Amino acid sequence: MVGTTIEFFDFYIYATAAVLVFPALFFPAADPASATLQSLATFALAFSARPVGSAVFGHFGDRVGRKTTLVAALLTMGLSTVAIGLLPTHAQIGMAAPVLLALCRLGQGLGLGGEWGGAVLLATENAPPEKRAWYGMFPQLGAPIGFFMATGVFLLLTAMMDDAAFFAWGWRIPFLASAALVAVGLWVRLRIHETPAFQRVLDRQERVRLPIAEVLLRYPRALLLGTVLALATFVLFYLMTVFALSWGTSQLGYTREQFLWLQMLGVVCFGATIPLAALYADRHGRRRAMILATLAIFVFGLCFAPLFVAGSLGGTLLFLVLGLGLMGLTYGPVGTLLAEQFPTEVRYTGASLAFNLAGIFGASLAPYVATWLAGRYGLQSVGWYLCAAALLTLGALLAAPRRGHDAGVAGEEAGRAHVTCMPSSYD
Repeated sequence: MVGTTIEFFDFYIYATAAVLVFPALFFPAADPASATLQSLATFALAFSARPVGSAVFGHFGDRVGRKTTLVAALLTMGLSTVAIGLLPTHAQIGMAAPVLLALCRLGQGLGLGGEWGGAVLLATENAPPEKRAWYGMFPQLGAPIGFFMATGVFLLLTAMMDDAAFFAWGWRIPFLASAALVAVGLWVRLRIHETPAFQRVLDRQERVRLPIAEVLLRYPRALLLGTVLALATFVLFYLMTVFALSWGTSQLGYTREQFLWLQMLGVVCFGATIPLAALYADRHGRRRAMILATLAIFVFGLCFAPLFVAGSLGGTLLFLVLGLGLMGLTYGPVGTLLAEQFPTEVRYTGASLAFNLAGIFGASLAPYVATWLAGRYGLQSVGWYLCAAALLTLGALLAAPRRGHDAGVAGEEAGRAHVTCMPSSYD
């Protein structure tokens, strides 16, 4: 949880800055909307890098081990984030500034692509069979905690300095300060032990030579279904954070401080519903928990525009509380559910790749597509976009095979004999 909190803090301070800072400093244009779209395009770059990070770090995670790979992922993310805080702006070096910003963002994507899968596996592969969703939700808590910290830092800076100072140098503080957090994360991760499940793979000499090829050739269906079943999770979150912040401050008349405070209250609900979803998933099944959350996301999409309106702080708070609360309900069990789709020897690669491919098709495009839809067809078209993502995810959940608790399996070693076409939940 500590490690993923740091990684997501680094990731989200970029998301906030991509709306509030980067359009003015790195993408100067006569049209502020065009500058914002260009900034959001660099935000999307990280998601294209995340599957590459999944393949690279997943390879070593399935070959060398979870612990070593997680240390490397944290370093990659940390160095990229600190570098952003040191970048010169467009006024100083011209077009080289957005190019360097994009390269650093790619580095963030590579790091987070390798982070998530290893963190979830470190938790779930050490968990008792009846508590895998509960253990698996702790790395997931890194997302709301990291977001809360990132938003809080920008609020604090806004309160302590005027806009001139903030745009001159204040925005760099969160990026540079992340170096201290990375040091804490490295201290934690260097003290952890390898998981028993991966140790058994080593003892049985079952490591595969090229995990990414194994996933693509032997488990393409699990990869496809895993990608789509996480799609609505990503679309919802980045509509409720990046798009909502951009639209609320540019089109609905909310100040930066107002909207960041509202988002922080919504993120509290996000964090609170993650353990509730995990408890339900351990009792009734991960798949069932995800299906119910996805149905609720579809209904929320129908109410998107009526809830998100100008001049109503209470209505907008309700909008953010509901949307981010639903995010917790789907995010809590998704990590454990994805991990259950692959056997141990390729689980790091398979689960990470599915999760981060969902990020490309869900998160990376969501703020850009939503901004374009809202500008051309109105805000309710963004709600329809969310509904479409929910329907795709629902179809994948219904098509996904039942595993572990969802199949009513008491002893989870039983599926090993059928690993070629239906990998066991955990070995």
